[in-house]
Amino acid sequence: MAEVDTEVPPLPPRYRFRDLLLGDQTFQNDDRVQVEFYVNENTFKERLKLFFIKNQRSSLRIRLFNFSLKILTCVLYMLRVTLEDQEGQRKPMVRVTLSSYPLFHIVYIFVIYRSHNNTIYHNNTADSAGIDWSLIFCVSRREPVWAIQVTVALISFLETVLITYLSYKGNIWEQIFQISFILEMINSVPFIITIFWSPLRNIFVPVFLNCWLAKGSLENMINDFHRAIQRTHSAMYNQVFILICTLMCLVFTGACGIQHLERAGKHLSLFDSFYFCIVTFSTVGYGDVTPQIWPSQLLVVILICVALVVLPLQFEELAYLWMESQKLGGNYSRHRAQTEKHVVLCVSSLKIDLLMDFLNEFYAHPRLQDYYVVILCPTEIDIQVRRILQIPLWSQRVIYLQGSALKDQDLMRAKMDDAEACFILSSRNEVDRTAADHQTILRAWAAKDFAPNCPLYVQILKPENKFHVKFADHVVCEEEFKYAMLALNCVCPATSTLVTLLVHTSRGQEGQLSPEQWQRIYGRCSGNEVYHIRLCDSKFFGEYDGKSFTYASFHAHKKYGVCLIGVKREDNKSILLNPGPRHIMAGADTCYYINITKEENSAFIFKQEEKQNKGLSVSGLYDAPPRLPVHSIIASMGTVAIDLQNPDPPEESGKLTLPTENGSGSRRPSIAPVLEIADSSAILPCDLLSDQSEDETNQSDEEGSVGSDFVKGYPPNSPYIGSSPTLCHLLPQKAPFCCLRLDKGCRHSSFEDAKAYGFKNKLIIVSAETAGNGLYNFIVPLRAYYRPRKELNPIVLLLDYQPDNHFLEAICCFPMVYFMAGTIDNLDNLLQCGIIYADNLVVVDKESTMSAEEDYMADAKTIVNVQTMFRLFPSLSIITELTHPSNMRFMQFRAKDCYSLALSKLEKVERDKGSNLAFMFRLPFAAGRVFSISMLDTLLYQSFVKDYMIAIARLLLGLDTTPGSGYLCAMKITEEDLWIRTYGRLFQKLCSSSAEIPIGIYRTESHMFSTSESQVSINMQQGEERRERGESWKEKTAHRNSTTSDQSEHPLLRKKSMQWARRLSRKTTKPSSRAERISQQRLNLYRRSERQELTELVKNRMKHLGLPTVGYDEMNDHQNTLSYVLINPPPDTVLELNDVVYIIRSDPLAHMPEDSQGGQTPGTKNRQDFGTVTRDETHL
Repeated sequence: MAEVDTEVPPLPPRYRFRDLLLGDQTFQNDDRVQVEFYVNENTFKERLKLFFIKNQRSSLRIRLFNFSLKILTCVLYMLRVTLEDQEGQRKPMVRVTLSSYPLFHIVYIFVIYRSHNNTIYHNNTADSAGIDWSLIFCVSRREPVWAIQVTVALISFLETVLITYLSYKGNIWEQIFQISFILEMINSVPFIITIFWSPLRNIFVPVFLNCWLAKGSLENMINDFHRAIQRTHSAMYNQVFILICTLMCLVFTGACGIQHLERAGKHLSLFDSFYFCIVTFSTVGYGDVTPQIWPSQLLVVILICVALVVLPLQFEELAYLWMESQKLGGNYSRHRAQTEKHVVLCVSSLKIDLLMDFLNEFYAHPRLQDYYVVILCPTEIDIQVRRILQIPLWSQRVIYLQGSALKDQDLMRAKMDDAEACFILSSRNEVDRTAADHQTILRAWAAKDFAPNCPLYVQILKPENKFHVKFADHVVCEEEFKYAMLALNCVCPATSTLVTLLVHTSRGQEGQLSPEQWQRIYGRCSGNEVYHIRLCDSKFFGEYDGKSFTYASFHAHKKYGVCLIGVKREDNKSILLNPGPRHIMAGADTCYYINITKEENSAFIFKQEEKQNKGLSVSGLYDAPPRLPVHSIIASMGTVAIDLQNPDPPEESGKLTLPTENGSGSRRPSIAPVLEIADSSAILPCDLLSDQSEDETNQSDEEGSVGSDFVKGYPPNSPYIGSSPTLCHLLPQKAPFCCLRLDKGCRHSSFEDAKAYGFKNKLIIVSAETAGNGLYNFIVPLRAYYRPRKELNPIVLLLDYQPDNHFLEAICCFPMVYFMAGTIDNLDNLLQCGIIYADNLVVVDKESTMSAEEDYMADAKTIVNVQTMFRLFPSLSIITELTHPSNMRFMQFRAKDCYSLALSKLEKVERDKGSNLAFMFRLPFAAGRVFSISMLDTLLYQSFVKDYMIAIARLLLGLDTTPGSGYLCAMKITEEDLWIRTYGRLFQKLCSSSAEIPIGIYRTESHMFSTSESQVSINMQQGEERRERGESWKEKTAHRNSTTSDQSEHPLLRKKSMQWARRLSRKTTKPSSRAERISQQRLNLYRRSERQELTELVKNRMKHLGLPTVGYDEMNDHQNTLSYVLINPPPDTVLELNDVVYIIRSDPLAHMPEDSQGGQTPGTKNRQDFGTVTRDETHL
């Protein structure tokens, strides 16, 4: 039994292995059941419902057929009325009664014949004012008309019954009492009855009521049509269409009803009834045509009541939809998109400042005047923005659409696929900037998916998010540009002002009516921008084909006042800034230059004597390249007129002349000529500057102990994807994270404050909220390989929150970079990080301040903290980033500073004139002490016209390094350099000696800020008189021969202002009253006591922290100076002491020969070998 129980039964045949492989036909389908799905839809009723109702295309055909039938019945009714009117005038009138029929006891039939010449018959038994009801109930209908009407009625009846059956859902009365069903029965059943009862063929049927059924069919047909073609129409369009149809139906119903009822009265024609309805509904009411009997009058009352109820409801709905459409902005029509040019601006929230910056910069270019701007924003339009867009200047060119860029429907409304460009801007006012970038990325993806051929211009806030939108045509990363610009501000003062002025469109007319000389020249030079032109097409540079780049740049500036800064080969996409003397200009090269306006808008004007001597017209200048110096540059309406002087100026004119070889000139040959084909071996660093390789060969032992540990290479760790590799000064080995902490010692170092480190150079302190990836772009330009080792400044990061290890891993390879946890509103933190040993303090805008209830209050904390540091450390250069440019007027605020009040009035005047740079005369901005990233929004806008602007800005700021391209740096004019005298001679000196291209001057002047507003301009004029008396040779150069002298341009204004200033200055030399002297003494005593109190506060805190107090210079104050930037000044601009000249220095690796030559010094050989290796690394 045990064996039997344990025996395993065999598998059924269908589970055998052979059957699983080969299959068993016997048992293959015995367990399967066939199931049919959607059985109900296969019934006859469901198929009919699918054909008549559900299917879009078939139901559209059914509704179109039904609409045609209803229109046909209305046409047949009008045809019957017309024929009856004509027949009533030619034939006897037939009156029909139905008394012989048992069902009709009240109707009788009689026929009255009347002759054609007699008048219309009136019933003698009735009163003259009575109503002949037989004319109302009976009509004359011809057989063909009757047959057609019966056929149409039969078809309509059957269709109505079928649709009612298919739509039946359990409640038959709901279907029966529908207005459409009742109208169908009224207009079709009587005709069907006449088929079986012939005497009823002339009975009246109100067929004209089919117009309401036609209206309903038309609405349903349009809905089905849009569903079939997968397009939607706006609710506004639908409501307007319904309103028009309702009005037409009311007028048609009234005209037909009144005409029929008046058959028993005045007998109006159909046109007279239509005329009466139009006059009545339009509330005109002439009274020439009126209904005469009470049935028609009652009908008019009913129609007016219906109109008073229906039309206001529809008008209200229309008004509501119109208001909503105004919020949404409507659509940009396809026809306009195909015949006009437009760009789309996608933003999260539209503020008035952002809108005006975009519009002013976009429409500043003449060729963009015919473009339209379509704004796509998900929020409702702001009140201030609405007011701006109602101005006629913008209302015809700017279209606001409320919608999302993530919806294809809204992108279709904006006609993105036909747009010339799409600008996608981030919301920098968001507290979470990463979330704002995520929204921007999705918008960019949606725009690229919807319109792949539309150029994208994207603004990103965080650098780590940049690689998500690398497919865009142009990308501007806000934090990259911001930190790089703030970093260059520390080594090249006012770089932020220089770049901001370059990327703004201006005509250089700002401040030209100001009595201040610095405002006039500063405003005139601010009009310089970057332009491009092919060498073969240029009159500026065409004659330098086959010459060196340095030679072309110097002579173009000498002759025309233009500054050639870069070039691009035809076969190379990279732009090279100052490629150096080895670069030979070719006709296919694209030249990039700085000038007031582009060459195409320039006019060259000869003097009359030269035209007589040479016999050349103005147009002849283009045939023979001139060798003439510049006389003047006049910017007017976008056109520059260059007045060319005699080619042979007299020697006493003070013009820059090339020295002779033997030195037998009017002066010693101190400046060598710029050679056409320069010998690169003769290009040495200018004696005005220290060589960047000097620290490698001629270092002292003390310096070598500090800098000998530095190596050059690429940073091993980048904090984000997409950062451009830059050759930098690095540590041989990464510093431990504990050594990066400035205020705490570790086992490697016991230093706990900046004084203990004994830095030889001044510190650069950066105050930020968090250690974002953008700070990496602050460090890289300050540690670039072309910075001399002995000039590297220590960098201290003062952070509100501790940085993470990922950021420390990226910065631990850079020398002299430290961090410390602290804030700028804590005096102890400032002293510990070494603020008294710092030259520059950079205050970065904080994200947490974006949560302010009022937008412009986001900078409140930063401004007050900076004002406090300005009072405590007046000698410190504080560079502040603000969210809103309008808040820069509060920087270094003095309540009783009348000069600042005068500048505020000047700013308002320039803003009223339409200037894009109204804030440029604010002293903190002119000096480069304040900066707002919103000023760089124009960089993205300008790239639509100048696609090279972003690349040039990145090269200037050191964000990108291209082999062979130069970099921006600065040099300072000392007393030993004043013999050069003019900017043009300095241009020649730099080009001939070190192949460097100057592009501007940063000038600082002493200025006594007056306590009264009437003295504001006097002090400046007195300073000018003192300079004129002290420097006679400057007077000759600057006033007799200067092309930019205000004497030559405005002699009368200059003379009167000088006389006015002298008279007021004489009056001010009179002894002041005793009360004034006492008040002045009290003011000085108050200032002195305040300064002493602040000094004691700082020293006491330093003693408490154990810091020495000898480094605190409490009396050094820069409050009586003003600084400003001169971009591409004229060649005869006189150099002044302490001028800082912006120069583009050529790539030092590009001038190194590949092979070492014999006879060179070991130091030179080492430099060349190092240069070769580094250049190879750069190419990699």
